[in-house]
Amino acid sequence: MAHPHSPTSAGDHAIDSTAKNQADRHAANTRAAHRVTLIGAGIDFVVGMFKLVAGLMVGSAALVADGIHSFSDILTDIFVIGATHFGRQAPDSGHPYGHGRIETLATLWLGSILIFVAGAIAWASLERLFSGTPVLAPGPWAIGIAVVALLAKEWIYRYTMKIAKQVGSKLLEANAWHSRSDALSTVVVLVGLLGAQLGAGWLDGAAAVVVAIMVGKIGGSLLWEASQELIDTALPASDQQRMRETAEQVPGVRGVHDLRTRTVGGQILLDLHLVVHPRVTVSEAHEVGNEVCRQLHQSFPDLSDVTFHIDPEDDQHAPPQSPLHALPLREEVETELAKAWSGLAAWESCLTLDLHYLDQRIDVSLYVQQLQPEVNLDEAADSLRKHAAGLPWIGRLRIWQGPGKA
Repeated sequence: MAHPHSPTSAGDHAIDSTAKNQADRHAANTRAAHRVTLIGAGIDFVVGMFKLVAGLMVGSAALVADGIHSFSDILTDIFVIGATHFGRQAPDSGHPYGHGRIETLATLWLGSILIFVAGAIAWASLERLFSGTPVLAPGPWAIGIAVVALLAKEWIYRYTMKIAKQVGSKLLEANAWHSRSDALSTVVVLVGLLGAQLGAGWLDGAAAVVVAIMVGKIGGSLLWEASQELIDTALPASDQQRMRETAEQVPGVRGVHDLRTRTVGGQILLDLHLVVHPRVTVSEAHEVGNEVCRQLHQSFPDLSDVTFHIDPEDDQHAPPQSPLHALPLREEVETELAKAWSGLAAWESCLTLDLHYLDQRIDVSLYVQQLQPEVNLDEAADSLRKHAAGLPWIGRLRIWQGPGKA
C-alpha cells in the first residue's frame, strides 16, 4: 500500500507546522537572494560607470571593455532576480514538485555565459598579444580606479557566495562566480595598466589568457553540477545512509529499502519503502510513516518532500509479479470464499474477516460469533481449509470466536 506524504498532509498538525516553517524559511531565502543581487547590481552600475569614464579619458581600450563587462553583469543580475523569484514559488497543480528547475536552467545559462566570457577574454587577449598593439601609459588615477573596482567586485563575490551557501542556491553561487570573473578580468586590466605604465604592455595579454582558463573552468563546473541535478543524480551515499538510519530508528519500522533521493533547486526529494509488522492496521502503519517523515524533516532542513510506501514484508529482492498471477482483491476473495464455504457454520456466523497478503498468498482471519457448544473451533477450521483447498491463493487460516470487530 502506497502512502505519499508531503509536509502539508491534512490532519497532521506537526507536519503542517514543519511545512509552515519551511515556507517561511523559503520566503526569507528568496528575499535574501533578491537583496544581495540588487546590491550587486547597484555596485556593478557604479563600478561600470567609473571604468567607462576613466577608460575613455585615458584612452584605455581594456578599461572601457571592462566597464562594458560590468554593465553586462547588471543584465545577469536582473535575470537572477527573475529566476529566483519564479524558481522559488510554491508548488501548484501544474508543478507539484515546485519550480526549482528554473534555477537549475538559469545556472546552466550562467555557466554557459562564463565559458563564453572566458573565450572572449582569451581571444581578445591573444589577438592583442600577437598583434603587438601598443598600450599608452594610463596614469596612477586610472590604476587606482581599477584597484577600487577589483576590491568592490571581490566583495560582491564573497557576499553573494555567503548568501548562496546560506540559502542553498546554485544560481546565486553561479552569479557569485560571474562577479568573480569580472574581478579577474579587472585583474587582467590592472596588470595591463601596470605593464603599460612600466613599458611592458604584453603582460596584459599573457595575464588575460590565464584568467580566461580560470573563468572557463568555473563555468564548466557550474554546467556539470546543474546537469547532474537535471538528470536526478542522487545525494552522496553518506547522506542517504543517514536518512536510512533516521528512518530505521522510528519504533515500528522493521526495515528500509528502495531509498531514492534527488534535488530540485536546492531542495531534496526523498522516496523510500518502510517495512512494518504485517498485521498492523492501515492507520497504524500510516502513522509510523508520518513519524518517519517528522524525524527526517527535523534532521534534514532542506528536505522538502517525502513519499513513503508501506510494505508488510521486505520485497526488495522479490521478482516482479506477473499480471496473469496477481492475487485477487477483497471483492473477488469474498465471492470465492462464499462459494466454497456456503452452508458451513463458521462462515454463516462470520462477523468480519481480515485479509493479509503475504508470501504470494492470502492469509485469512475469520471473526465469528459465539458458536454452538458442540462446534469445535479446530474442526471448524479444518472444514474451512478442506473446502478452500481448490483456491490456489489461500494461505494461513485462523478463526477467532467472540465479538470480533463488528
